[in-house]
Amino acid sequence: MTRRRSPFDEFERLFDRMSERFDEFEEFDAGTRLAVDVEDAGDAFVVTADLPGFEKDDIDVHLREDTLQIDATHEESADTGEDYIRRERSKRSVTRSLTLPEAVEDDAVSASFNNGVLTVELPKADEEDDSTSIDIA
Repeated sequence: MTRRRSPFDEFERLFDRMSERFDEFEEFDAGTRLAVDVEDAGDAFVVTADLPGFEKDDIDVHLREDTLQIDATHEESADTGEDYIRRERSKRSVTRSLTLPEAVEDDAVSASFNNGVLTVELPKADEEDDSTSIDIA
């Protein structure tokens, strides 16, 4: 007796193929995309990123309007001695761009790098009340 094909069989195969492709993308992305934590600390946002193996000079942090950009690139020395059987750490690069949920005080942003952990503190901008009170006659 042959199994009767369900109209959903093709959808299941398509979903399986898409899942495989997504898994491949996740593996690729894991090496180049920087994972971060963003904390709302009340009067500031605190962004924390683990950057093991990087030095302070390898990291660039930029704030443009409501977007925080973190780039880190580390390049090992060009010495390619013959003692290596395989070398995968010659150049590492990670990046992350974050859209902040609220305006921040550009001139009060600070960053520190300690033991492979980058911490960026972004004080929130004071909300100015641009509204006008209207008397009711």
